[in-house]
Amino acid sequence: MKRLLLLYLSLFAMTACTPKATNESPSIQREKATMQKEIESVLTVQTKAWNNGDIDAFMEHYWKSDQLTFSSGGKTTRGWQKTKDNYKKRYPNKETMGQLKFSGLEVTKLGDEAALVLGHWQLTRKDDKPGGNFSLTFRFMDGRWLIVHDHTSLLPAPK
Repeated sequence: MKRLLLLYLSLFAMTACTPKATNESPSIQREKATMQKEIESVLTVQTKAWNNGDIDAFMEHYWKSDQLTFSSGGKTTRGWQKTKDNYKKRYPNKETMGQLKFSGLEVTKLGDEAALVLGHWQLTRKDDKPGGNFSLTFRFMDGRWLIVHDHTSLLPAPK
């Protein structure tokens, strides 16, 4: 009985540690890789715009629609212009914007023209380093990936 249990546990451990085979064709895997690369490129361009103090360029990757949603701090803002205005009000200059860094990105394909991106954001400023988590819903529209929903949270300040 003890030998059978050991054999079972060994087989279980081997199975649990073995990568799962995918049923996806190589072309689907390439499509996912291309989508991920394109979306990560958008986030890189946004980071550069932010770090240059350019909210206008940062906002170019959001859907220019009244249906855009931005949720943060218990509030939901609707509309591209209102979201942009809120960014400019909260970050009136390059010093308050600080230097942005994204990390821990996870891109999940939701369909041929949609993706969910989870990650962490961090600002480095003269006197503080606020950061938090975000989830972005991207849609492929007019030949490019655009953010249609942004949910950003702020981690509590360290004590």
